[in-house]
Parts: sequence; C-alpha cells; structure tokens
Amino acid sequence: MRSRNIAPLLAVSAVATLVPALAPATASAAENPMKQYLQQKPAWHRCDTSTPARLQCADIKVPLDYSRPGGKQIRVAISRIRTATSAERRGVLLINPGGPGGPGIDMPLLLEADLPKAVKKQYDLIGFDPRGVGQSSPVSCGLNSKEEIWERPYKAATFEKDVSWARTVAKKCHAKAGDKLRHITTRNTARDMDVIRSVLGEKKISYLGYSYGTYLGAVYTQMFPRRADRFVLDSAVDPKRIWRGMIQVWAEGAEPAFTRWTEWTARRHAQYKLGKTPEAVRKTFWDLVARADRKPIELDGTAMTGDDIRGGRAMFFSVSAAAEAIAELKKAAAGKPSGPTGKPRTPERPAPPSFGRAVPPDNGTASFWSVVCGDTRAWPRDPEQYRRDAIQDKSRYPLYGDFSSNIMPCAFWKNGSEPATTVDNKVKALILQNEWDPQTPLTTGLGLHSALKGSRMVTVAGGEGHGIYGSKSCADKTATAYLTTGKLPAKDVTCRATSAARQEARRLPLPAPPGIPGMR
Repeated sequence: MRSRNIAPLLAVSAVATLVPALAPATASAAENPMKQYLQQKPAWHRCDTSTPARLQCADIKVPLDYSRPGGKQIRVAISRIRTATSAERRGVLLINPGGPGGPGIDMPLLLEADLPKAVKKQYDLIGFDPRGVGQSSPVSCGLNSKEEIWERPYKAATFEKDVSWARTVAKKCHAKAGDKLRHITTRNTARDMDVIRSVLGEKKISYLGYSYGTYLGAVYTQMFPRRADRFVLDSAVDPKRIWRGMIQVWAEGAEPAFTRWTEWTARRHAQYKLGKTPEAVRKTFWDLVARADRKPIELDGTAMTGDDIRGGRAMFFSVSAAAEAIAELKKAAAGKPSGPTGKPRTPERPAPPSFGRAVPPDNGTASFWSVVCGDTRAWPRDPEQYRRDAIQDKSRYPLYGDFSSNIMPCAFWKNGSEPATTVDNKVKALILQNEWDPQTPLTTGLGLHSALKGSRMVTVAGGEGHGIYGSKSCADKTATAYLTTGKLPAKDVTCRATSAARQEARRLPLPAPPGIPGMR
C-alpha cells in the first residue's frame, strides 16, 4: 500500500452504536440484531483438492451494512490450520497479507513453513479473504486490462485523457457494484474480523498483518481495543496518510533511496561502470531516461520509455539489483547484448484455492479502489488540484512525483459509508519496519508508531524489501518472543540486517496491490 492525508474525526453514527453490541452472546435477537452473525457455527471442510487436508475452510455471513444488520448479507471466506498441541494453545492468530485487495485465505498455508514452531504450538493460524476480495463476495467494476493501468506520469498533452480515464473507472465501478462499494471499507473489514473472533469462540484475537494489514490491524485496535491480544504489524501504513498520502510517499521515499543507490554504485564503478562518483552515476541514469524518451530502449523484449524507467522507482530500494538493472539498460542503449535485468520482482504467489467459484479478473483492482477511495473523504475533487500537485511534485521528487500525485479514480468516487478512522490509542502492539522498504518507507512506520502509543517498534537498519516476519530477519526473534510471551521490548529496538535476510525478504509471498510500480 501495496503499496501510499488527513484523518477526519470519527463520526458518531448508527454504525458506531453497533460496536458495543458485538460483545454479548446472551441477548435476544430483538435486543442484539448481531446475534445471528455472532453465533454462527462454521462448517469446516477441506479447502480444495489441491491443498493439504489440514487447511480447512468455511464461509460465514456478515451484514453488508452494519447499520442495517437485518438487511443484505455477504459471504466472508475463512480458513484455518489448527495447532497440533491443544495443551499449549493460546488462541487464534489472524493473518492479513496486505493490499488492499490481497486475498488471505491461503496465508496459513503460505506462512506455515516460515513461522516458528513456538508460535504454531500456541495458535490456530486463521486466514480470510477481506470483504469484496477473492472468495468473500468479490466486487468487480467490469474493467478491461487497459483501464486497470493506473501508473500515469503527468503530461500536459495527456492530462485530459487521464481525467477521462479516472472518471470512467469510477463511473463503471459504481454502475456495476454501487450497492456494495460504499461498504467495502477498512472499518467494515475490522467489524468482520470481530465477527470471525466471535464465531471462533474467542474472547480476543492475536494478529499478524503485513502492509495494508497494519492499517487494518490498527483500525481494529481503535474499534475493539479490549479484544486485541497480541498484534504484530509488519511494514506499516501511517494512518494520517491514508490514502493519497500513502501513494505520494512512494515518491518522497524514492529520492533518498536513489541517493543511497548512487553512492553505493559509485563505490563499485569497476563492476557496474555507471560512474565513479554519485554525481556521475546520477547523470548516467538521467541520460538513459532522456535517451529512452527520444527513442525507447529495447530491454528484455520490452521497449522502455523514460517514463517506464522512472516508474521502476522501487528497484532503488535494493541497491545491488538496481545497479545490475541500470547496467543492463546502459548496455541495451548502446546496442550491446544484455542479460536479465536483475530488477526485483514480487514473487509469483500460487493462486488461492478457488472452491470452484469464479473471481472476476478485475477483482484486485476493484477492491483496491473500493478501499482506497472509500476509506477517506480527503481526496481532492477538483482535477486541477491533481494537475498542480503533479507538476509541483515532479519538481520535488523527479523519479516518481508526477506519477504519485496525478489524477486517480478517487477524485470521482462517491463517499464511503463512514469517514476515516482516527487511530489514537494505547493498545499494545509490535511494529516491524525495514529501513529501506519501497512500499511503506520508514517514515510511515514511525507514523503508525506515533498513533499507537502502546506500541514498540523494531527497525531493521539496512533492511531492504517489503515484509519482514518469517524472512529470517533480525526482527523475527523479537516478534516471536512477543507472540509467545506477550512481553513487548522495554524500549524500541534497532537491529542490523543480514544479507541472507535481504534475499529472503524478496521471496516473501506477499501480494502487491494492483498496479504498484516496481513490484510486478
């Protein structure tokens, strides 16, 4: 969010009055309209013939609109791998992989091999597809592949086309799924999590959330502070930046990463031949961008424009991979044979179990925009504001500033069902953050840490990549200790990344939000 500025005051509404009603299990249906949801008995079964029998799945029902629990219902798909040691069992560990729009029903299986035995002894691992995603009543906008592309550099000549695209996406989404879209929000997904808690018979839940999942977890702690047990929030979103600010921070964070890369690469001129000084490396890069703007450079069978090169800003958070990629680009520009670019890519993630139920091809994009646009009312409505911001930010952040501030469908999106959540509480939580994370830079981790006043933060100095826990990081030990003992560190922790952890982080099976640059 992955992976991107205001947090309005939480409105008092009919929905908010339902929050206390989620707790009692003894009230009659008339007194507690949520009873039909809280007392469901999930019918567990093997998820799919292609998955191990130990991964069990079930569907539960939740209200589309929590202010009208007697109204339309939607399906939420959940999964579990139960602990084999019931005597040591503490409870459940819900897992969210990020997004928004990332399916999570297969996460217990994907993380099972990477989580320590001590954690798996104490917790049933619980996965779920958030509402509107995957197997959970998936939304669709009926978008074609071209309409799903949203990395759009600002150009005066094409801005009106970009505005038309943004308006079209919003219009198609509301025409096809308007009855659902305003309720596909983080607050409602947090409420769904609390229904899952009740259905599983738990008084509290523990939680492991990556990327967008850190914001979802933070919202849960704000809405249900007494039901949050041990929360690990990995690669963190700043609640005050949702969501335009979280997209703009990619440009802000790319500039120091690029500077670090030029310094690192200059010290290795003999290997990469990109320049003996940081200034020379920088000039080499921008000369290649200018060259590709005049005539695209053929690389790995793809014609790369200057905008394509700038759009790969995430690679500069991994200095060695970026040096290899730009060295190959330089060879290609000179007409010399080039090898693989070495550009970091999101690992291919096995398709989640299908249950024989089709998922719309644009579901990831549709659910992404539903949350990003519907969570907050802070998106500007005037297209000219986006034009001004894109021009200004391209000057401030040359790599990606115009991409991140250009027009988005949210400019034309109808309001979600509620204003954004103000996260400000003292619930205990552990935040894990790589220093060089391309999707949630260090500054956004610090932002979440500030909002969660009961939290501790582990910063991995020199850490590269998006997603930490389970990657053999130096932060793993602290996270495992917290999950198994409940004890947070006495103060914030900084540890030094190892080369093995840097390589492992790139293979961590985390989905990138649709269209995130440099993470495909």
